[in-house]
Amino acid sequence: MKYGLTIEQIIDFAFKEDLGDGDHTSLSTIDITKRGKVALYVKEEGVLAGIDLARKIYHHFDPEISIQMILNDGAKVKKGDIAFIVEGKVISLLSCERLVLNFMQRMSGIATRTHNMTSLLEGTKCKVLDTRKTTPLLRELEKAAVKIGGGENHRFGLYDMVMIKDNHVDFAGGIQKAIEKTHHYLNAKKLDIPIEIEVRNLKELNEVLAIGGVQRIMLDNFTPEKIREAVDLIDGKFETEASGGITLENVREYAESGVDFISSGALTHHIKSMDLSLKALD
Repeated sequence: MKYGLTIEQIIDFAFKEDLGDGDHTSLSTIDITKRGKVALYVKEEGVLAGIDLARKIYHHFDPEISIQMILNDGAKVKKGDIAFIVEGKVISLLSCERLVLNFMQRMSGIATRTHNMTSLLEGTKCKVLDTRKTTPLLRELEKAAVKIGGGENHRFGLYDMVMIKDNHVDFAGGIQKAIEKTHHYLNAKKLDIPIEIEVRNLKELNEVLAIGGVQRIMLDNFTPEKIREAVDLIDGKFETEASGGITLENVREYAESGVDFISSGALTHHIKSMDLSLKALD
């Protein structure tokens, strides 16, 4: 179960924020019966995301709008490509324009960065994960863009996985107490969710290996060499995840260490939006 906003709610709130009591520029300059067409043009290379969302946005605002889909989510695009053509009342097309562009540009930027990272891991078993470093209330869309780009989703929120990080360990009084308290809590609440624990060095890793009781171990800010050593120590008993300081330049070296997952907050919070535009057609 997810507790975030649904896509329909995101669209509804976004329209309320942008439209207010009306698109007064379009309403004052365009005849209400006038019909027209617009095309979505791609202005740079990347991976397209948000096509299906755009369709939902248009139909949410005006069910009579027709959309000719030319490209799909996940398409590799270049400057000059046309993603879709939309036809309907001009006022409707103009009122939806910025919302469609804002979402698609950001989602495409996320999908592009994710694709760039995942493509560097070809031939390894390692998978790329996102994090909770998302724009508040837009997590559903940004995590969808990660999947479109070829990545995988980590936990959606604080409720669907226990992730014991350094602060939890320190405040709980150590690794053993943190794990024991977690099991007591989950049993009391009758919750069946996975447990992941973060370790900062090989000493902490050995503590976790001696205690067990988790499904995944996050190796935080380890060098690739230390990751290899840690993976050998873990010996397949637990899933492994590398995090911290991983870039496009070194991600291949981390993946070749034998780690199962690499998580990257940069997939969603350190991206450049794709340049897209909606232009009228004759």
